[in-house]
Amino acid sequence: MVDPSEAKGEGSLRKAFGGVLGFFILLLIGTLAFSIRLFSVIKYESVIHEFDPYFNYRVTQFLTKNGIYDFWNWFDDRTWYPLGRVIGGTVYPGLTLTAGSIWWLLNNLNIPLSVETVCVFTAPIFSANAAWATYLLTKAPAHLFEVKGTGAGLTAAVLLAMVILFLLVFLLISDNQNVPSYISRSVAGSYDNEAVAIFALIFTFYLYIKSSDLKNYTQTLNTGSLFYATLNALSYFYMVKHALSIVHQLIFRVEITVVSCSLQVCSWGGYTFIINLIPMHVLLCIVTGRYSSRLYIAYAPLVVFGTLLASLVPVVGFNAVMTSEHFASFLVFIIIHVVALVYYIKGILSPKMFKVAMTLIVTIGIAVCGAVLAILIALVASSPTKGWSGRSLSLLDPTYASKYIPIIASVSEHQPPTWPSYFMDINVLAFLVPAGIVACFLPLSDASSFVILYITTSVYFSGVMVRLMLVLAPAACIMSGIALSEAFDVFTRSIKFQLPKLFETPPSDVWQLIGDTNNGTQDELAKVDSKIPTEKSETTVKERPSKKNRKKEKEILEKGKEIKEKGKENVEKVSDKRQNAKKLLVLPLEASAVAILLLIILGAFYVVHCVWAAAEAYSAPSIVLTSHSHDGLHVFDDFREAYAWLKHNTDVDDKVASWWDYGYQTTAMANRTVIVDNNTWNNTHIATVGTAMSSPEKPAWEIFNSLDVKYVLVVFGGFVGYPSDDINKFLWMVRIGGGVFPHIREPDYLRDGQYRIDAQATPTMLNCLMYKLSYYRFVETDGKGFDRVRRTEIGKKHFKLTHFEEVFTTHHWMVRIYKLKPPKNMTRGKSKKKINPKTRTKISYQKKRNKNPWQ
Repeated sequence: MVDPSEAKGEGSLRKAFGGVLGFFILLLIGTLAFSIRLFSVIKYESVIHEFDPYFNYRVTQFLTKNGIYDFWNWFDDRTWYPLGRVIGGTVYPGLTLTAGSIWWLLNNLNIPLSVETVCVFTAPIFSANAAWATYLLTKAPAHLFEVKGTGAGLTAAVLLAMVILFLLVFLLISDNQNVPSYISRSVAGSYDNEAVAIFALIFTFYLYIKSSDLKNYTQTLNTGSLFYATLNALSYFYMVKHALSIVHQLIFRVEITVVSCSLQVCSWGGYTFIINLIPMHVLLCIVTGRYSSRLYIAYAPLVVFGTLLASLVPVVGFNAVMTSEHFASFLVFIIIHVVALVYYIKGILSPKMFKVAMTLIVTIGIAVCGAVLAILIALVASSPTKGWSGRSLSLLDPTYASKYIPIIASVSEHQPPTWPSYFMDINVLAFLVPAGIVACFLPLSDASSFVILYITTSVYFSGVMVRLMLVLAPAACIMSGIALSEAFDVFTRSIKFQLPKLFETPPSDVWQLIGDTNNGTQDELAKVDSKIPTEKSETTVKERPSKKNRKKEKEILEKGKEIKEKGKENVEKVSDKRQNAKKLLVLPLEASAVAILLLIILGAFYVVHCVWAAAEAYSAPSIVLTSHSHDGLHVFDDFREAYAWLKHNTDVDDKVASWWDYGYQTTAMANRTVIVDNNTWNNTHIATVGTAMSSPEKPAWEIFNSLDVKYVLVVFGGFVGYPSDDINKFLWMVRIGGGVFPHIREPDYLRDGQYRIDAQATPTMLNCLMYKLSYYRFVETDGKGFDRVRRTEIGKKHFKLTHFEEVFTTHHWMVRIYKLKPPKNMTRGKSKKKINPKTRTKISYQKKRNKNPWQ
């Protein structure tokens, strides 16, 4: 039997080794989270990706150059001409302030990095933070980080190898840093709000769960974490001069939660997901009878301080209390106070008085709720959308945007995803999530119910909008991590209980369990045996014991028998428990080994898929394109070529018109004024540009001339096969323009309901400005005018422009720039000949002379 002190030391050693192993694995995860996102820099260069990141980069440049106060008051006259835009009041500042702070800190440490470099690497840095936050939220069982079966040498060696190999794969799967749907938004150069917001989202959920967990509060605070101390300095007015009590500990964690929630509000408009999901969980706990004071302390301050902090963000402002997206949190805030009052009164009143008080509370509660509902109805009745934003209504009703707000439906990332996109983005996690949900019910706790609610809502929202696959990724990783944890626990336990039989070596922890339960019993038995006289000693004693001694000996013998019987019963109970555990949790040895091997292979395939997605699918920046052919790799750098031409060959005050997709890039890279950009805050302005693109050449010239436009930029992919060009987006221009200007009708551009650009296209389509600017001189490329994207020959091949002139076309014809002709060069027909004043009298005399007098 194992000595208790030796077993205790062995357990401490396993715990220490498990902690060190877990730390280095988490460090490896953070390193991998950062490095897997560097493919874009290695394969291409350190450059900003996509469209929105260029605006964020431009704003960060302004912040670092002019300071925070000028940033809040910055009026940008180079966007949305002639309206302009107040940047400080219309942007979520979290990403900009974070990158600006990193740049300021590095420069103060004499690390002279450019603003662009900091912006490029901000997303990979926060992806590592998101991975660690996911670990905290999932909090895998501690026994995964311990070495198994140290009592038997061979078992320990085999399981240690399995644990190390599987932990690397398991943590890769359970941390969301490796999911393709998250990689797509956090590669190096993807300087968008989601890069910081996803970390804030996960960390807020983690702190909310911890703030309602009283048991873990004391453990966390007693560690003296510098991280929490730093957050405490940044959070409200936490008073440390009083003695730490449970309430103070709860309030401390709630303050951290509020700060994390405020970071989310600053970073991304998706903060409304948090402010609705947490109230849903609180309401679920109340309905299912899980209310406690911990739940109240975790939620009530979050609503109060979170709303106050959210209202301080200029882009949110009074929307934090005036829009319908926030009303659910206020309603649950009222409900939880009513429930808290009921529990308080129930504790201080007798049952009879409690019934009377309940009647009064219910009456007052109904009256208050009625008044609040009346106020809310009055507030939202004046709004045509009843206080909901267009994107929120699109989530609640997936058909709303396509019916009423085509500008939202026109964005590709607002479209519903397909099944292949699910497999592409979460891969094998789609099959592990159901198992994780089942595991969360065994047993069901407040934390597991929150995770179940999180995965349920995120699955629904990701099915409505492909962009919200980003919200599903952490939930899928958490559920998959739980499923793998439970499966690995069962399989390793099965091996641990059966493998020693082959070597006749019992598991040390089972004997330790028996030794711990019977330690006191064995000591008592030893003491009793030492006191009980043996038969030999009785025969050797010559003196006859007295009645008093015989009575004591009899009591000792009876006590010894009772202790021995109890010891036997304890041993039998432990043995029975051991047998029951084997029966319930033990699988065949071969099946467990094969299952672990299959899980490792499954995880390896998943890792390979994620690395491929990071290296190939999501690393290419949209501004620099590549293609592979039999000739090798071809690089298309037409976008930067066009923006460089605009920057060096046009005046600083010239206005450039294009579809809104290219507004941010034009302003940031060409430094020219644009009519519309990716902010899409003014639907009428965008509809005006769409109407101009959909109109014939002369009306389009008049519209652009009224907006003081000098250059028009179009993106054309028919020559190289680039599918995301303006011809493929053209129907959305028609729909958006027709939503404001009724004379633009979509059926006029369709032939029998089909969108065509060949000889069967409608005259309206063949004569519109977008068609002419895209296909002007296109027939000169191959003599046929074959469009490689639409895979057909164009319908109108030979035509001239009367109101626009081509000034620049990139090497691969992907970007074409046209200049508006001045009015004097647009006179149609033959010009009249000028007559010399000296010959005027002679001509008139000859006309009179030759005139027929009879006429």
